[in-house]
Amino acid sequence: MVNDKAILVGVDGSHASYKATWWAANYAKHAGLTLQIVCAYSLPSYAAVSFDATYTAMGDDNAAHTDAQEILSKAKAIADEQGVEAVTLIVTGDPASVFVELSRNYNLIVIGNRGKGGLAERLLGTTSSSLPAYAYCPVVVVPYTDDDGNLMHLNNTITRVAVGTDDSKWGIKALQIAADFADTWGARLDVIGAVPGTQGGNADEDAMNTYMKELDARVTPLKEAHPNLDVHKSVVPETAVNALTKASYDHDVVVVGSRGRGGFTGLLLGSTSQGLLQHAVGPVYVVPRKYVEAEESRQERVPGSPADVPSKALEEITGVQKVVVPTADATKAQEIESTIDPLHARDGHAGSGKDEDKA
Repeated sequence: MVNDKAILVGVDGSHASYKATWWAANYAKHAGLTLQIVCAYSLPSYAAVSFDATYTAMGDDNAAHTDAQEILSKAKAIADEQGVEAVTLIVTGDPASVFVELSRNYNLIVIGNRGKGGLAERLLGTTSSSLPAYAYCPVVVVPYTDDDGNLMHLNNTITRVAVGTDDSKWGIKALQIAADFADTWGARLDVIGAVPGTQGGNADEDAMNTYMKELDARVTPLKEAHPNLDVHKSVVPETAVNALTKASYDHDVVVVGSRGRGGFTGLLLGSTSQGLLQHAVGPVYVVPRKYVEAEESRQERVPGSPADVPSKALEEITGVQKVVVPTADATKAQEIESTIDPLHARDGHAGSGKDEDKA
C-alpha cells in the first residue's frame, strides 16, 4: 500500500508532538492530503523513553497500548478540529527503525522537537539513527519552544519560505521542493546561499560574486517552472547553520537537503551549538539523501509522490498496527491547543505573523 497522498505524524503525548499534529493537519487540509497519526513505544520501559512524562505507569503491553490509544485519541481530536479525518496507528519496537521503514510509503513525515526524552530524542538523537538523515521521504521537524523556552506560535497560512541551497544534488532538490511548496501556498521564496567568512569575519568579495552567479543559474529554471512565484536571492557571509537559523525567525518554513553521512547532516544534527534542528524556531523541512537518490530517475517534480523505492503494506512492517480510537472531546482538543499555542486560544485561530511568536 503506497500512501502517495498521505502525511504521517508521530505523537508521544508531549505537547511538542501535539503541535506537530496541528501543523501536519493544517498542511494536509490545505494540500488535500490525508493524515495518519502514529504513536510509538518500546517495552518494557516504554514510559521512560517513548511517552511524555505524564504517562508514567509501568506495566505490560496492555497498559502501554491503552496509553497509546489515549494519546492517539487526543491527537485525532486536534486533526478533527481542523476538519481532517485521521487514521491512527500504534507502533511497537524501536521507533527510529520503524519510522524509516514507514517512510517508504508516505509523502511526508512530521515530528515535533522538544529536546530530551520521548519520541523526538529517539528519532533525532544520533546521526546514525536519525530519521531526517535516513528517511525515504521528506521530514518536517516542528519546534515547540525556542532556546529560552518560549512557546513558538505557528501560522495557519504559509507566507514566507526559506531554502538553503548549494550546487549538490541534495541542495538542488531542496530548492525544487521549496519552490513547489511555496507555490502551493502562494508564498514568497527566499533562496539563501551561505559563504562562511574568512579572516576578520568577512567573506571574499570575489567568492560572494561567484556564489551569486551560481545561485542565479540554479534559480532560473525555477522561475520558468513557476512563473508566478515570488523569488528572492541572497548570499550571506556566514555559516549555513547560522543563516538558516536566523531565517527561521521570520519564515514559516525552512527547507534544507541532507546528504546522510557528513554534509548537511552535521548542520542538521550536530552538537547543541551547531545543529539547525536544535535552534530553529520554525518548522524545518528536510530532504533526505535516500529520497533524492530514489527520485533521480523520475521526471515529475517532488514531492508529488513518495520515493521510488519498494513499499510495504502496513501489515508487513513488524510492530505496526492500525487501530480505531475514539476522538477525544472537542473541549480537550481546545485545551491542548491553548497550551501549545496561547495565541491560538486568544484569537480563535492560529495567527499570521511571527512578530508575536514569543507567547
